[in-house]
Amino acid sequence: MSVTIPLRLAARAADSRWSGWLDRLPHQLDELVSEWQLGIDGAAAAGSCSIVLPVRTRSNDAAALKVSWPHEEAENEHLALRHWAGDGAVRLLRADPRRFALLLERADAGTDLHSVPVFEAIETVASLYPRLHRSAPPQLRRLSALSAEWSERLPSLSSHGGLPRRIVERAIALARGFSIDPQTDGTLIHGDLHYGNVLAALPGSDREPWLAIDPKPLSGDPCFEVWPLLRNRWDELPAHGRRDGLLARLYSAVDAAGLDEDRVRDWAFVRAVVDVLWQVDDGTIDDLALDRSVAIAKAVQR
Repeated sequence: MSVTIPLRLAARAADSRWSGWLDRLPHQLDELVSEWQLGIDGAAAAGSCSIVLPVRTRSNDAAALKVSWPHEEAENEHLALRHWAGDGAVRLLRADPRRFALLLERADAGTDLHSVPVFEAIETVASLYPRLHRSAPPQLRRLSALSAEWSERLPSLSSHGGLPRRIVERAIALARGFSIDPQTDGTLIHGDLHYGNVLAALPGSDREPWLAIDPKPLSGDPCFEVWPLLRNRWDELPAHGRRDGLLARLYSAVDAAGLDEDRVRDWAFVRAVVDVLWQVDDGTIDDLALDRSVAIAKAVQR
C-alpha cells in the first residue's frame, strides 16, 4: 500500500536538496512497513523535515514510523531517545539510522503544550529538563563547536542592517566565550524543546501525561534549552510590557528547573541573534522576526 506524501513535504520537491529523497520516500516507506511488519493506521503527517506515519506493530500496539530528510540535526535523534528510554520522552522501539528511520511509541499528535496556559507549559517543560539532561554520549555534536562557528559567522549580520551593531557584537563575544567554556559541553540536551515538541500521551495509556519528541540532540549546556520558551507563543505576550512578559517566562523556567539565570540569559541572547542569521540564510527574514529577536536580546541582557 503506497503512502500519500503530505503536501507540506511534497512542495519541497522543487528544491534540489529535497527532490531525490522525496522521489525515494514512497518506496522507502513501503520497504520499512514490510520489513518491520507494520500495519498502516492512518494518514501520514509532515513535520518540517520528516514524515510520520501512524502504524500498528505486529502485536497491535499503536506506534509511529518517522522518516527524516537526511541532515545533521536528525542523525543522532535515535541516540538521545535510546538514552532516555521513555523517561520523559517517547519510547524508541526500533531504528535504522542509515535510512533516518525510527519506529516510535505513538503519542497524541493533536495535543501539545500549546493547549495549556503558557506558564503551566513552561513548568512542564522545565520539569522534563532534569530527566532528559544526562551525561552525553560521545557521538553527539558539541555545542562548543557550534558556538565557535556562530562566532565566526555572526559578523556578517553587521552589514545586514536589521540588528543594532551592539547586539551583534555582544552575541559574537558571548558565542566566542561559550566556545571555550568547559561548561558548554558534556550534557545530553534536547536542543529544540519548545511547546510543540511535547505531546500528550495517548488517552488510556499508562504513561505520564506529557512526552518530549523530536530531539536535535547536542552535547551541551542545559541553560541553552530555555530560549524557545521565550520565542514561541509570541502573540501571547502583552503588547505593552513585553519585556516583563519575557522575563516572567525566563524566571519561571529558571526557578522550576534550578538553572543558572545568568547563563540562561546569555544563551538566550546568543540564540536570538543566531535565529536572525538562520533566517537571513534561508531568505525568510522579515520585520516580525527582527523585532522578536531584538526584543528578546534587550529583555535578557545583563
